[in-house]
Amino acid sequence: MLLLGFVVALIVLLGFAFAGRGWLAWVAALGVLFAAWAAHGIGSPVAFAVLLLAAAALAAVTGFAPLRRALFASALLPPMAKVMPKLGDTERIALEAGTVWWDAQIFSGMPDWNYLANFKCRPLSAKEQAFIDGPVTRLCAMLDDWQIEQDRDLPPDVWDFLRRERFFGMVIPERYGGLGMSEIGHSRVVTRIASRSIAAAVTVMVPNSLGPGELLVHYGTDAQKDAYLPRLADGREIPCFALTGPEAGSDAAATQSTGIVERGMWNGEEVLGLRLNWNKRYITLAPVATLIGLAFQLKDPHGLLGGAQNRGITCALIPRDLPGIEIGRHHDPMGVPFANGPIVGTDVFVPLDAIIGGPEQIGHGWRMLMESLAAGRSISLPALAVGAAQMSTRICGAYATVREQFDTPIGRFEGIEEPLARIAGLTYLMTATRTLTCGALDAGEKPAVLGSVAKAYLTDAMREVVSDAMDIRAGAAIQRGPRNALSRMWMSVPIGITVEGANILTRSMIVYGQGAIRCHPWVQKLIDAIAAKDLAAFDRAVFGYAGFVFTRGVRALLLGLSGSRLAAVPFDTELKRQYQQLTRFASAFAFVSDLCMATLGGSLKRREKISGRLADALAWQYLAAATLKRYHDEPKLASNYDLARWGVALALYRTQQALRGALDNLPSPLAAGLARLLVFPLGARLRPPSDALGQRAARAILEDREARIHLTEDIHVPGPHEPGLGELEAALDKAVRALPVETKLRDAVRAGRLDRAAKSDLDEHGLAAGIITPAEYAALNDAEAARDAVVQVDAYDAQTYRQLR
Repeated sequence: MLLLGFVVALIVLLGFAFAGRGWLAWVAALGVLFAAWAAHGIGSPVAFAVLLLAAAALAAVTGFAPLRRALFASALLPPMAKVMPKLGDTERIALEAGTVWWDAQIFSGMPDWNYLANFKCRPLSAKEQAFIDGPVTRLCAMLDDWQIEQDRDLPPDVWDFLRRERFFGMVIPERYGGLGMSEIGHSRVVTRIASRSIAAAVTVMVPNSLGPGELLVHYGTDAQKDAYLPRLADGREIPCFALTGPEAGSDAAATQSTGIVERGMWNGEEVLGLRLNWNKRYITLAPVATLIGLAFQLKDPHGLLGGAQNRGITCALIPRDLPGIEIGRHHDPMGVPFANGPIVGTDVFVPLDAIIGGPEQIGHGWRMLMESLAAGRSISLPALAVGAAQMSTRICGAYATVREQFDTPIGRFEGIEEPLARIAGLTYLMTATRTLTCGALDAGEKPAVLGSVAKAYLTDAMREVVSDAMDIRAGAAIQRGPRNALSRMWMSVPIGITVEGANILTRSMIVYGQGAIRCHPWVQKLIDAIAAKDLAAFDRAVFGYAGFVFTRGVRALLLGLSGSRLAAVPFDTELKRQYQQLTRFASAFAFVSDLCMATLGGSLKRREKISGRLADALAWQYLAAATLKRYHDEPKLASNYDLARWGVALALYRTQQALRGALDNLPSPLAAGLARLLVFPLGARLRPPSDALGQRAARAILEDREARIHLTEDIHVPGPHEPGLGELEAALDKAVRALPVETKLRDAVRAGRLDRAAKSDLDEHGLAAGIITPAEYAALNDAEAARDAVVQVDAYDAQTYRQLR
């Protein structure tokens, strides 16, 4: 009878846990069931009755809300109010910016794979594809990145082309003269340009990201839109946005830039306006900008507006040519020649209608910035990172095939194969993440947390990919010149990692800090209930939270014990095991996350090493989900299967390690030990992608031309006579044509029809013996000449060298 009690209890436990039901009433009911059977098994009617009554009383107390509030919630509210984090206004605005999307599915511990499978990422429109095939391709053909680096600027004809083709107006609606592009269209344009020139990509992406155009579209008055948007779209106005200053970098809300409300002269009339003072730096396009977007603290010390004196962060549009503005100096960001520099304003006067959105938007600047960043972070830098990754894939796939050592293509050596697999696998994963994130944006979402994930983790992956590509190219990668595109990409890596929120800050504070509150099904409700001292709402939140933690802990345990096989996947797929494992880790993440919040309370904000590891776990689960989504949606090529498995295997392993790291560093050994038993009941058994899987991923870009092209479909491939990728692609084609001839010669050696000899001698012996034709001999010579050309590096005479920049 006791055994039967355990069986029934387990069935109930499984049912409730996998249904995600979190009421403590059912927990108490389960206790009733177990106590009854246990007592009956012992054979004691008295014990049976006592345990039954006790458990029934517990079920009644926890299941009857008024009694529960009186006995428990009222006692819990005061101590919890002391430990819960208190949110300031800027924190609350940042938390409320944007929307919650797949990140909430991860925090729920029960991701809805049907929803993700059925979610439709918007494809390029015919007009967007035509723009990429036309103006974007022509722009790329105009760009000589090495010459741009030497001249320290884009050529005048490129600037004119960007204006004429409205590259600066991609996000501006067509009714104002812009291109009105979708987010995926915008992203793919930036990706293609980035594969050609980082400087040109930054020049194009900044006016279409956080700045005057984006802010005017969403918040501007009709008069402001009519006045500025057509001029921004056709490049008559070049915008910049002045946010960062010496005193306010990552903590942009701490800006000391001020706008004092006072009366002043404007166009010959005395008007009510703002006297502005600011000191900004690192402002992209500032040296060439004609229109400055400015964020500042607005103050009304004389009460001219009525109400409070300190009105909060406000955004305004400032023409460049006003008295008091110092602009035009350049910073030099890692030698990458896009315009970037400081702007200083001293007693600059503008009328109140310079405020974006007019006087009604006074004090709403921080909200504008956070909402715009929620979208902007999702597009520009992830697109640039994908461009660098796809370019690295294209270069290294060709180079490792063409370049030979010991009469063998270097891609055949396992030491090269290993970084090639990382390059290919990460490029697949990065492109998948870019596509899914833009799909969410095009569906009307503004996923603030996932946008931060895309920015931080794709630019970090860019660093990993380009570093591996540099290693493969070896000596050729460190010699600057027209032949070497990788060196210029490598110099741009720290820029992507630093701007729009440094990755260190994004990882340690933003991703998990915002996610834990915004995306969790109960935390925001709990914080709001405590802040409002609403006992009923607090009761619902705290007991809902407790039930949530319990069920996710049980799910994590059962999925861990079963090797994830109890997780349901609602459709047939070759990657069923990957879906199951990711489901398991969603439950494990939800439980570990709640355990960290419970044991650390408000101090978790300061325990950035732990919150950073939790951010890693959240981020890699999203990247894995994006990879699975890509494979679900695209043609089922054999190479895609291997690349998807590689990407998910890496993401799962890094998720596991992040959760282990969080538990290993919890200050409570008891809580950490309990969590390990639930989350890793059989140990942390996942490993990085295997050597065999890595070999297949590497072969995808070495031997499968279709896979290599598919993996790098967003980049610009130059003509065959251009140094760098153009010549490399031509050499690859010649090497591939020569392969059957080389095979014929090797077969002749094995058969004893030819003596072994050096490669060049073997070709001649084969021709003399009639084993290969003159045409085949010529193909071998063409391939060898092409190989020799692409392994050359740039060299300069002394005078030219001294003039290099």
